Amino acid sequence: MKTARNFKIPSLILVATVSGGFVFPAFAEQVTSYLVDLNTRRVTSPGTLGGNNIPWGINASGQVVGDSLIPSGDSHAFITSPNGVGMTDLGTLGGANSSARGINNSGQVVGNSQPTASKDPLTSYFGHAFITGPNGVGMTDLGTLNGDYISFAFGINASGQVVGYSKPISGYAHAFITGPNGVGMTELGSLTGTFSEAYGINDSGQAVGYSYTASGYRHAFMTGPNGADMTDLGTLGGNDSYATGINASGQVVGYSYTASGDSHAFITGPNGVGMTDLGGPTGGTSEAWGINDSGQVTGSTWTAANGNRAFITGPNGVGMVDLNSLVHPSGGGIFIIAHGINNMGQVSAIGVVPEPESYALLLPGLALIGFVARRKKIVVPSL
Repeated sequence: MKTARNFKIPSLILVATVSGGFVFPAFAEQVTSYLVDLNTRRVTSPGTLGGNNIPWGINASGQVVGDSLIPSGDSHAFITSPNGVGMTDLGTLGGANSSARGINNSGQVVGNSQPTASKDPLTSYFGHAFITGPNGVGMTDLGTLNGDYISFAFGINASGQVVGYSKPISGYAHAFITGPNGVGMTELGSLTGTFSEAYGINDSGQAVGYSYTASGYRHAFMTGPNGADMTDLGTLGGNDSYATGINASGQVVGYSYTASGDSHAFITGPNGVGMTDLGGPTGGTSEAWGINDSGQVTGSTWTAANGNRAFITGPNGVGMVDLNSLVHPSGGGIFIIAHGINNMGQVSAIGVVPEPESYALLLPGLALIGFVARRKKIVVPSL
């Protein structure tokens, strides 16, 4: 059986900085959320809730969601106004911490939060999936599958169907999908194995994520509409692959190991057909995290010389370009990861000022989940 794999950032030192079951990037200097407009080349920082913060999802109006440290040292989910302006604390389900990962065009937000109290301390520690109303108003506990202790929501579509995973106190996580507005939680199954997690969903209800195969490896999967049937997307020649995002036509992005053992970002054709290697820097690695409906892909590359750099591609994944060659965060920093992109060419990106000296991957339940995230569109030049 393959061991659990976390998102690999070899240029940064992993340290164990855990607060209440939530893990947050710990840098020597400032870590900030940015909205980057690729058309105007304008860079907007929404501010902070009191400390370092990282962005995740973005919707059509440029509302960004993510996590920010607050003065107490806890982490709270946030939402911005359109175009990445301002940062509003979404609060929690009653506990100390919360984390936002996905947002739809109505401003419904999904993520994970610690509840006020639980029959078991593990639930209080790691938390439950949540959904909000439009524009982040109100936070509703989505519960778990079959009385599990932990759940986490990552993606949401226009009707409010939510995907994520649920996990018992012992045993494997299982991917789930809900009905509209987060009502009801249904298990998605797995690829003949015992484990699955879902990370993205489009408006047809096609869900993507990864699952154990019968051989014990991890493969990216895609489902049909409304989470029906699960298809193995294969790999780029290596053992493992992970799907992180999907657009309206069913183009899927993520990352896969190649035959040489490197991690490369990939994109598929419509409905998950075919897997194309997006490449990366010579001697380095790449991971894809977001995609819009024209097939522009966002993610991160790594090399020993330059560490992590955010990237953006042109339509259908053509031409991978360092985001830092187009725009820069304020204060002389760098963009290290581009998480999401909307159809207007607005990108949610992590900026570090100055370059990081240390890094902690603080994701909820780190020891448990094993997975460490329309205007005219810009045409990105090739490297």
